[in-house]
Order: sequence, then C-alpha cells, then structure tokens
Amino acid sequence: MATNTVVGKGTREDPWQLKTAPGTSDYQMYRDEAADPPALQCIVGSTKLSYHLRCIDDLYGWLKQQGDWVPLGAADEQKPAAEGTVEAWGRSPTNPVGGWYGLRKGYRGRFGMYVPPLLEALGLAELEHNAKNNRVRAL
Repeated sequence: MATNTVVGKGTREDPWQLKTAPGTSDYQMYRDEAADPPALQCIVGSTKLSYHLRCIDDLYGWLKQQGDWVPLGAADEQKPAAEGTVEAWGRSPTNPVGGWYGLRKGYRGRFGMYVPPLLEALGLAELEHNAKNNRVRAL
C-alpha cells in the first residue's frame, strides 16, 4: 500500500511532503527549474541534497526497462552501492547523465532512498514499505 501520496505542489513554497520507504523519516522535495542544471531539491531535517531534475523521468524510464522489482540500495556517497540497485544506477557512468545524479559534492548519495518515494507519490512507481531491503518497480 502506498505511503506516499501527492501532498504539496513540488515548489519551494509548497514542497512535496514525503516519507522514506520504511516510513521512518519525513522529508520534502521540490523542483528548482531555475538552478543550473535544473535540480530536484531534497530537504531532510537541516540537510539539503540536490539531484538532477531529469532524474524523475530518467529513473522512471530505467525502471520501465527493468520490467520488475529493483532493490533501492540506498548508500551515502562515500560508500559503494550494491550492483543492480537504484542507488548503483544513480551513480553509474552508463546512466543518462553519465554518472552521479547527485549535484552536491559529499551529499550525492542516498538517491535510492529519496527519489523512489517521489515516483510513488507521482503515481509512476510502486514501492515496498518494509523495515529494510525495499524495492521499487515502474507502474
């Protein structure tokens, strides 16, 4: 059952209100189309992460290609990402941006933690909500 539904407009003034897949942490995201490059801003407490805005469409397209469940595999930038996970794809030299979707050095990881719940809220993906080892698939 979906934990994330669209709450907010995805703007700086009215960001999307989201929860991580296990439902243990709240965070906000919004589109920042004026940034260079256009960014998806993620606010987790006092921490701000930024990802290429195109990651929404790119991740959805990649998940469609996979055709089945894909593990999230969230990891900090300094830690390796498990192969075959959303996190690994979000930093792979073979993805559409040729590397990290994360834009802020030192905070480029956690792609697999924060972006899939947004896809769920936008109605693009189905997300598991277990205590750990969650997976996502495109709708």
